[in-house]
Amino acid sequence: MKRSNHFNFMRIKTLAGRSSGLLLAAGLFLAGCATKPAAPKNFLFFPPSPEEPRIQYLMSYGSENDLGGPGRFDEFLVGRESVYRPIWKPYGVAASNGKVYVCDTQAGNVSIADLAKRKLRYLKPEGQAAFKVPINVAVDQDGTCYVTDMGRFQVLIFNKQGALIDTIGKKNEMQPCGVALAGDRLYVTDMTNHCVHVYDKATRKQVLTVPRAGTAETNKPFGPTNVAVDQKGRIYVSDSRGFNVKIYDAEGNHLRTVGDLGVTPGQFTLPKGIGVDRESRFYVVDAASPVVQLFDGEGRLLMFFGQPDSSGAAGLYLPAGLTINYDDVGLFQKYVAPGYKLEYLILLTNQAGPQKVSVFGFLKKG
Repeated sequence: MKRSNHFNFMRIKTLAGRSSGLLLAAGLFLAGCATKPAAPKNFLFFPPSPEEPRIQYLMSYGSENDLGGPGRFDEFLVGRESVYRPIWKPYGVAASNGKVYVCDTQAGNVSIADLAKRKLRYLKPEGQAAFKVPINVAVDQDGTCYVTDMGRFQVLIFNKQGALIDTIGKKNEMQPCGVALAGDRLYVTDMTNHCVHVYDKATRKQVLTVPRAGTAETNKPFGPTNVAVDQKGRIYVSDSRGFNVKIYDAEGNHLRTVGDLGVTPGQFTLPKGIGVDRESRFYVVDAASPVVQLFDGEGRLLMFFGQPDSSGAAGLYLPAGLTINYDDVGLFQKYVAPGYKLEYLILLTNQAGPQKVSVFGFLKKG
């Protein structure tokens, strides 16, 4: 895949087939600046040299072993018993209180990685609470876990201890996919009814349908897959069947549509995971390309990252879910290049390949 683009915030050149070039660029990202020392060669940045680094690849894992494995958290390996506990085919990802939650559609569970303890456990309820096709997950600050299950046609709600406490939806009523939390509201995309259901988080009662009644057909999502909400309450929906992202205000009014079908920067072939930062910049996973594209709040492309057609450390293999995490940057600061600090983490899932969960960091000078 080949892409090129020019823009004010950043500029990035085609990455396909340049794995070795990126590794070299990572070591020389400050080349040409006589006043700054070269970074160590094991840092991998986007965009590559000579552009200013904005995003750094930090680590990835596919099992509990990788949380203490070579090249990742290797300083924790000494004296630690080897335990496998793999992730097979992840989709949705969420992070809260030092833990990363990943829906494994093949294993039928939610893996929960405790980053500080380097442990991984499974949420795999049995009986009437059992998962069929867990696809996306959102986690509240109190540990309440919301899982959309496309096989059960429901949202399943678990408490911090992993007990099922409630469900939303009945069979054939909707086909939930994406899920997000913001303030006192719960947002769930519905592939069957082509909308986003908005619920009161406490009562589980629906308070809004997005888009609002009377919205033009062209402004409705055809295949609403994933959803994110910014600090102003604006709702970002990845429309996989519409090949774009649709953005609505807090009341469900259409604001803008970003992208269309294609393989050039700013276009999509299969948009899936989506996340938005505190500046309303939003990330969109293009599963078929495969790259992650970053846009500003007005829908202008800023950059894209990943290593298409590469087996490198930051390579993307059928990428799916994405989430932004501000709370756990302290656990990863030690991996950041000198002269930079992490503003937030970007967690990404890959449905194939060894890097089932990849962690990138958005950089700031520090």
